[in-house]
Amino acid sequence: PSAMATAAASQQVAFSAPVGGSDRAVRSSGIQGINSLSFGNKSWIGTALACDSKAAAQRGHVCRAVQQSSKSKVSVVPLDLESAKEPPLNTYKPKGPYTATIVSVERAVGPNAPGETCHVVIDHGGNVPYWEGQSYGIIPPGENPKKPGNPQNVRLYSIASTRYGDSFDGKTASLCVRRAVYYDPETGKEDPLKNGVCSNFLCNSKPGDKIQMTGPSGKIMLLPESDPNATHIMIATGTGVAPYRGYLRRMFMEDVPNFRFGGLAWLFLGVANSDSLLYDEEFTSYLKQYPDNFRFDKALSREQKNKSGGKMYVQDKIEEYSDEIFKLLDGGAHIYFCGLKGMMPGIQDTLKKVAEQRGESWDQKLSQLKKNKQWHVEVY
Repeated sequence: PSAMATAAASQQVAFSAPVGGSDRAVRSSGIQGINSLSFGNKSWIGTALACDSKAAAQRGHVCRAVQQSSKSKVSVVPLDLESAKEPPLNTYKPKGPYTATIVSVERAVGPNAPGETCHVVIDHGGNVPYWEGQSYGIIPPGENPKKPGNPQNVRLYSIASTRYGDSFDGKTASLCVRRAVYYDPETGKEDPLKNGVCSNFLCNSKPGDKIQMTGPSGKIMLLPESDPNATHIMIATGTGVAPYRGYLRRMFMEDVPNFRFGGLAWLFLGVANSDSLLYDEEFTSYLKQYPDNFRFDKALSREQKNKSGGKMYVQDKIEEYSDEIFKLLDGGAHIYFCGLKGMMPGIQDTLKKVAEQRGESWDQKLSQLKKNKQWHVEVY
């Protein structure tokens, strides 16, 4: 990066070494000069070369790389994506889908993760704008097995990027997709005929492939931005972390003039083991840069034990911090749940138990949270 940075010394440039990412795809994301370098799928903001050569010469300063306050953020375009008063909804419908193009598909988990999760970047050309927390529909190729002669049903995926996309230019969207694989209970072997049609189509796709897309859809997981100092408690299992990656990039990575986040974002992520952690370097970098505004707690069910000696699930982490969580909710915090629908009963039981220990009725509290629009659930 230093050669590139030197070439651009007359402007302020943020560059850094990749953290745990591959550097095979070092490319300038081409936003207003070189404002950020992308490494594979990860864009990192770090040391800044702060040097306005004319001013430096007048002051007799030597132009040198300095460690900028670690809060250098990435410029995003086009800023008119901020101007809509309402979120875009169902711009493209199943009968008239948009044809988008695959930019990249990368494995997002380590070698010891059970199953495979992919980070899929899709080029929509700026024609299917969305807001953080919305979903796209994907129509896999082939005919609907239940309605021969008709296209496949739409599958919804939470968008894992901000409205500006991973290249910060408003032209792409990213999805976080776990490959659905079916194992025959008798033989223990994979049965490809029963594998998830759409997840395997997406994970197998190659750059340049065309895909049929609908949406965007959904309002329940939109990030409420009227109070930039609000508290947001985000609870995810597995790929349910997708919308939160969008929120957190908007809060901590992107330079969005009309949204300066000064509140608290607290992420709880439940996965099987360390290799299954998604976007971990990205989240860990926010902890370093914004320790007062971001908290991150992980529940690794195959590596950690809960206080009773059982597997550590996300609800066990919630119980561990229940006093703080309840106080924050009483103070108006938003709480979000995203992931497989099987996560909710265990979480609800835990919250009910905690409420009762505090002498509160969980049912009353829950209806109050819903009434105040503090409760946001999207499970699948």
